[in-house]
Amino acid sequence: MCQAEQFARQLHYGQTDKAGKPYIEHLAFVAENISTKNEETEAVAWLHDSVEDTQCSINDIRHIFGDVIADAVEAITKKQGESYFCYLDRVKSNPIAKVVKLADLTHNLCLERLPKITEKDLKRAEKYKSALEYLQA
Repeated sequence: MCQAEQFARQLHYGQTDKAGKPYIEHLAFVAENISTKNEETEAVAWLHDSVEDTQCSINDIRHIFGDVIADAVEAITKKQGESYFCYLDRVKSNPIAKVVKLADLTHNLCLERLPKITEKDLKRAEKYKSALEYLQA
């Protein structure tokens, strides 16, 4: 188990996803399905939601994992009040963040994971589908 996975498991302990499953399963899917496999990209896959969903800060990530990983996690972390497409532009500008976000969106588009699909889920899936196409362009 890599250091980033261990750290993510501690940070996200007890959290669940929209399907009610342990949140760490989402991070594991992303880490397993990134198209570029190297130490930095795998670390960012495990850490990509750490700043948004836990008390962890970019400075914490930078201190533990270094600048390359912290810069990618910062790029993939949506800022409060930021438009979604400004966010996607930032993701697209960081090659590691882009690879991780593509795997993240792919998993988020798997609606069959959900116990019941709502109108809100369908709208969110449309947004994610558009984001996937934008990042791949």
